[in-house]
Amino acid sequence: MHGLFFDIGLGLGLAAACGLRPFLPLLLAGALASSDALGIGFNGGGFAFLESDWWLLAVAAGLVLSYVLQMLLDLSPAVSPDPAPLPSRAFPAALRLLGFTRERRRENALAASIAGLGMGAGAVLFGGTLAAQGDSPWPGILAAFLVVGLAQRASGPVIARARKRLPDRGAREALTVYLDAASLALAALVALLHPLGYVAVALLAWFVWRSRVSADRKHAGLRILRR
Repeated sequence: MHGLFFDIGLGLGLAAACGLRPFLPLLLAGALASSDALGIGFNGGGFAFLESDWWLLAVAAGLVLSYVLQMLLDLSPAVSPDPAPLPSRAFPAALRLLGFTRERRRENALAASIAGLGMGAGAVLFGGTLAAQGDSPWPGILAAFLVVGLAQRASGPVIARARKRLPDRGAREALTVYLDAASLALAALVALLHPLGYVAVALLAWFVWRSRVSADRKHAGLRILRR
């Protein structure tokens, strides 16, 4: 499947998958590109490294290291926003509706690092997808930052709440396995049918919006009870 519509759908889906967890989407996309399968390739615009052996080995090592650090230090794999937002009238209303707010965050180094890796991974995959077909990679790189942020905003609070509710450490660590599985499944589905990337982004936006509306209703109810 080729054409700008399909390429953008593929890039959106891969970026969204990287927003959940970056490692397995990178490995899957690189492996498919190196095999020239499903119309995925990164042979233009300086993105050929995404399908090279040394890169795939480095990504696999990063995946293993993330699990080792998480288990040794009992760290959360996802950034969890503080529920109390900082006031910001200048922040665009459209982004606030999707749940993007300037907030205080309780971050550990592992979660912050993985979030940053997700941003970078989504950017190079989206940019490389466009560059492989002779298009400019920059729109994809910039759009990937928004898509990855949307996916992180959707998944981060869910993982954080689940970790707090699970008393058993083994169950908490298993959440990361589920998150990796979800990111791999999304990347695989989008690789098979590129337009599913549009659907994935729309669902993530809807989920974040619904979570934001629910939070606003909860805070409104608490304010009424305090009166």
